[in-house]
Amino acid sequence: MTVSYTAEVATCQRCGCFWKLLARWRASIYKIIWFDLLIFLFCFYAMAFLYRMTLNENDRRFFEDLVRYCRNHGALIPLSFVLGFYVAIIVERWWNQYISVPWPDPLAVYVSTLIRGLDEHGRLMRRTIMRYVCLSLTMVLTMISPGVKRRFPTYDYLVDAGLLNKNEATIIAAMDEKFPSHFKYWMPIMWASSIMTRARKEGRIWDDFSLKSMIDELNKFRYGCNMLIHYDTISVPLVYTQVVTLAVYTYFLAAIFGHQYIYTKEDSYSNRINYYFPVFSTLEFFFFMGWLKVAETLICPFGDDDDDFDLNWAIDRNLQVSYLIVDEMHNDHPTLVRDQYWDEVFPPELPYPDESQRHAPPEPSTAKLDLSKITSTYIPKVPTTTTTDEIDFTNFDGEDDTYDHELTIKFASRRFNIHRSSSSISFANFSQLVSSQSRVDEGEEEEILGPTRSTSKDDFDRLKEERERERHARQLQHAALALDLIKEELQSPTDPPTSSNDPKPSSSRPPIRTSTSNQTQTDKSYVNTSKTQNH
Repeated sequence: MTVSYTAEVATCQRCGCFWKLLARWRASIYKIIWFDLLIFLFCFYAMAFLYRMTLNENDRRFFEDLVRYCRNHGALIPLSFVLGFYVAIIVERWWNQYISVPWPDPLAVYVSTLIRGLDEHGRLMRRTIMRYVCLSLTMVLTMISPGVKRRFPTYDYLVDAGLLNKNEATIIAAMDEKFPSHFKYWMPIMWASSIMTRARKEGRIWDDFSLKSMIDELNKFRYGCNMLIHYDTISVPLVYTQVVTLAVYTYFLAAIFGHQYIYTKEDSYSNRINYYFPVFSTLEFFFFMGWLKVAETLICPFGDDDDDFDLNWAIDRNLQVSYLIVDEMHNDHPTLVRDQYWDEVFPPELPYPDESQRHAPPEPSTAKLDLSKITSTYIPKVPTTTTTDEIDFTNFDGEDDTYDHELTIKFASRRFNIHRSSSSISFANFSQLVSSQSRVDEGEEEEILGPTRSTSKDDFDRLKEERERERHARQLQHAALALDLIKEELQSPTDPPTSSNDPKPSSSRPPIRTSTSNQTQTDKSYVNTSKTQNH
């Protein structure tokens, strides 16, 4: 399981907080490279002993030439660039693999909320769906994690753990024999989707949108399982891993010879400290080899290293939490009570155990910017004379009696007259009663006194009522016009036919609708008017 040290570095004090981590052994750099470092030092001292104690004069000259050659050309290997870029790729891949591990919690919330029913069958549906989801993830983890594979080597172990039933194991085994080249982790997900569809047909899921939401969340879970399979089958290109490995090991192979102490007058090769112990060579090996070991550890985070993910814990946790959400907590919540800030709407400040821990609220970065010089130079002064642009027109009537200027909104009213006897609809404008309220320097203010005005309503409510009445009147007008048109269609067969000799059929009746100023007439109202005129 990944070693966590967040609590120890939560607060940085004095010389830093990373010093306390250097004494750790588990998942440390010392545990990773101690064996490689011993091999490096053994080879280094073996070459030193060979040069100082065994070789003759001619062989020593050859060894000195080899030392000079390795020291001069060993730096040509671009170790920092190659290794740094490779480790950056591995660390990013390591984190992406972790966030690709799907968790069943969101789907469990959907299942518990949308699949209704407190009977045994509804409970069985919810629990079976989540068991299939956890089973699918477990089957994926057995393919990519050695630790999980050792825990569940066959389907029988999954049956013993309660993730799989015997009849389900028989179906999967038969499918493996029939199609052995494909992974079967998706079969439990298909079973879960079939149960969701069945719940919709039985009415346990209220609408199709709820079913779609559950299927979408199930597909997200399947996508996470599929990504884990992809990370397992598609690795970092082998050629890049080989290049990095060869670069590191050939560099330190050259350092075994190139950093040796030799008997010469050149100071760079005859340092007395290097005669006893290669200090900086050891540090260089410590850093670069440790960098390579980090990449080797993180390239597959599903193994048995100290910093690998604890997937066996995740399997147990997923099944327990899933059953808890869809069964124990299904349609259950605490009693609804008023919170302690009910009367205050929201708390001004939440309490602290120690008020000294309270800090000032954050400020924007430009809050304390000095603008005095800028404002005095570039921003013009606002004139003090009062104009109509400065008047606030947002005050309502009676809100401020001392204000000298008041906005009066005047709406034109329209009255509709409906004559039932003649099916005639007419409308006319009528003037508003105007009364003088007060006199100011510019003139006289007017106030609208409508027939339906109420002192408890503002102008917007009155406008809304006027618009509503006009809308109803228009609907009645349209209905009357439609009624007259229907009557005309019904009376048209009884009209006398026109002579075929006439080039144009003449009609003694004027147009159906005659529009005058402020008057709308129908066919029937026109006939009544004509009869009155004839008499």
